[in-house]
Amino acid sequence: MVTSNNNLKLIGPFKQLLGMDNIPLRGAITDTDLNPIADAGIVTENDTIVATGNFEVLYQKYRSAGIEVESIQGNRVAMPGFIDAHTHICFAGNRVSDYAMRNAGNTYLEIAAAGGGIWSTVNECRNATQQELATLTAARANKMLHEGITTIEVKSGYGLSVIEELKMLLAINDAQNNTPATLIPTCLAAHMLPRDFGGSKTEYLNEISAKLLPVLKEKSLCNRVDAFVEQSAFTPREITPYLLHAQESGFAVTIHADQFTTSGSELAIRLNAVSADHLEASTEKEIVALAKSPVIPVVLPGASMGLGMHYAPARKILDAGSSLVIASDFNPGSAPMGLLLLQACVMGAAQKLTNAEVFAAITSRAAHALQLPDKGQLSAGKKADIIAFDTSDYREITWHQGSMLPQLIWKNAVKINLI
Repeated sequence: MVTSNNNLKLIGPFKQLLGMDNIPLRGAITDTDLNPIADAGIVTENDTIVATGNFEVLYQKYRSAGIEVESIQGNRVAMPGFIDAHTHICFAGNRVSDYAMRNAGNTYLEIAAAGGGIWSTVNECRNATQQELATLTAARANKMLHEGITTIEVKSGYGLSVIEELKMLLAINDAQNNTPATLIPTCLAAHMLPRDFGGSKTEYLNEISAKLLPVLKEKSLCNRVDAFVEQSAFTPREITPYLLHAQESGFAVTIHADQFTTSGSELAIRLNAVSADHLEASTEKEIVALAKSPVIPVVLPGASMGLGMHYAPARKILDAGSSLVIASDFNPGSAPMGLLLLQACVMGAAQKLTNAEVFAAITSRAAHALQLPDKGQLSAGKKADIIAFDTSDYREITWHQGSMLPQLIWKNAVKINLI
């Protein structure tokens, strides 16, 4: 017998429901692993899922409790809200000149000499107020929410000083007040050595460690620290003391790894980082090593598209036995498109990823990369972040290569107005 509860709601029926709750966290997945529930319903209580299953069976079970029914018309496919596990959407200005110059054949150094590159975005962000950055971040998050992305990781990294990085992380936290999407802030103060810093890379990292990280913990502004590991940014030797200090201070660590050269993923493994992101340069050696570790590979097809370079070896990473997360890398320089679903579908075609692998990479496995055990699945105990597409066959979603967007979105069981 079900006790009466006025907070219970039954949403449905859906033609198909992909719960993503029986998907392994590692290795290749076939589409038979999806096991969609036909004629499905979702029972929620406040912001949490109580049960999923056949709509009529759930209605009969819970109707004595006075359950509210939110009726869904037409053929719809439901799945967990998407999770973008790597973005840089807190920024001001743009890099249209960079993009035009790069496509015209100019090198990174030539673009930087002309006033472009990361430093141009640093200047734009330093000139922006905290409120301006918060407004821009919330606007981008709300656009992403309308694309079905209900949880978004957001990095700092365009401040590159104690004061300016703090401003960025305060802005990301402020933005949370103006978007229903869940924002997961990450400190990327170790993005590059700022041009105006009058010391060495080690001295800059020591200053960030001593003056920024304690404030972030004290003010609960973020629980994650990232670093760009490349010869042009920070070498493994230079960055290791900083990342060890971050871990000792209670931060989870993730690394921009193997984008242009290898060594970053090796460091991620050695430090037991949560994830290694990018991996375009990873070879068989790095792929095998990652598969033997708990580090989660996060691939960023948007950066490959924006830079005109090859994709990360997603198929090989899965076949080696690793997990695989796909994120957008939404940023003003190399990946300005955003559009997570489009990126995931295009990479799926290029790398021969199954529908199950594509969907897991932006739902259940992405939640694991952000250490969010209550997201990424539609099952009892998870947050009711739900999206629904106007189709009766889930395979149509990837067939449209990202042009089919969800028609219905619920965040914490509350339907979002998409008008």
